[in-house]
Amino acid sequence: MADNPAPRARRLMDINTFEENFRDKKRKTYLCYKVEVREGDPWTPVLEHWDYLRNQGADTPWLPRHHAELCFLDLFPSWPLDQEKQYRLTWYISWSPCPDCVPELVEFLKKNSHVSLRIFAAHVYTYIHGLRDLRDAGAQLAIMTRNELQDCWDTFVDSQGQPFEPWPNMDEHIQEESQQLQTILRNREN
Repeated sequence: MADNPAPRARRLMDINTFEENFRDKKRKTYLCYKVEVREGDPWTPVLEHWDYLRNQGADTPWLPRHHAELCFLDLFPSWPLDQEKQYRLTWYISWSPCPDCVPELVEFLKKNSHVSLRIFAAHVYTYIHGLRDLRDAGAQLAIMTRNELQDCWDTFVDSQGQPFEPWPNMDEHIQEESQQLQTILRNREN
């Protein structure tokens, strides 16, 4: 039997990066992603496709400006995913998608009917019609609750063994952002 190479260690973000972007309202976008495949009834993790990305170019002038969502769309075609299977993408993202990214995401979902997308955002970028378009294209949109923040911490943060600590006013923040997102998705007049 041939030796299998050791699995690649997943990159982890540091605690400060997590807190600055998922707690505070820094204007950088971090996108943590998981890929799962439908194997019978349960979803099975595709661990080699769990990682995180961030916007390029704002503080990395040697790179062209590129939003985290578009970096993901550039990366996705390089994965050897079976078009005959169903995949679920879960994104934990510091900001909901902006006007520049939504049309690309809608097109991606149209072209990849074997893929579903769940987006859990820490903060709402109030691009009203775009968020509705994204929902109408099949994406599930929600604000990160304690459960998603905990999962993001456990999966993508180099916590050095520290437990996730809810911050002051976290529940109020979640409530406000959730209300804002629900208002955007519900109101057709705006």
